[in-house]
Amino acid sequence: MKRRGTPEADLQRAVVHALRIALARTAIIHHCANEVTEAGPRGAKRQAILVGMGVHAGFADLMVLSDGRVLFLELKAPKGRLRPEQESFRDAVQAQGFGWALVRSLDDALGALADHGFTTRIAPATRRPAP
Repeated sequence: MKRRGTPEADLQRAVVHALRIALARTAIIHHCANEVTEAGPRGAKRQAILVGMGVHAGFADLMVLSDGRVLFLELKAPKGRLRPEQESFRDAVQAQGFGWALVRSLDDALGALADHGFTTRIAPATRRPAP
């Protein structure tokens, strides 16, 4: 189901669905709702409460844990750009040896699993030579 004006949310739902199929049943796919979308003083107060509870600015959209591996996925629409906080988060987790990937499509997400050594239940597609 696609809704108008929510390309990143539509992508995220598709990626989560695909990862649940591709990865072992014991894998954990987690989304941390780390932003309050409510404007004004009430939203600012709620965001401050979340920060006090450990919400981290720039945290990736999805965290994948499977077979001792950790991968953070930042989902963006085709023309979406990383915010400075997201770049800082990426740099911090990569410096600690964790995987991080920018995902703009379902193929990007599945490719990130392969690039970071995740075992999947899906056989890789055989590429046909270009005509």
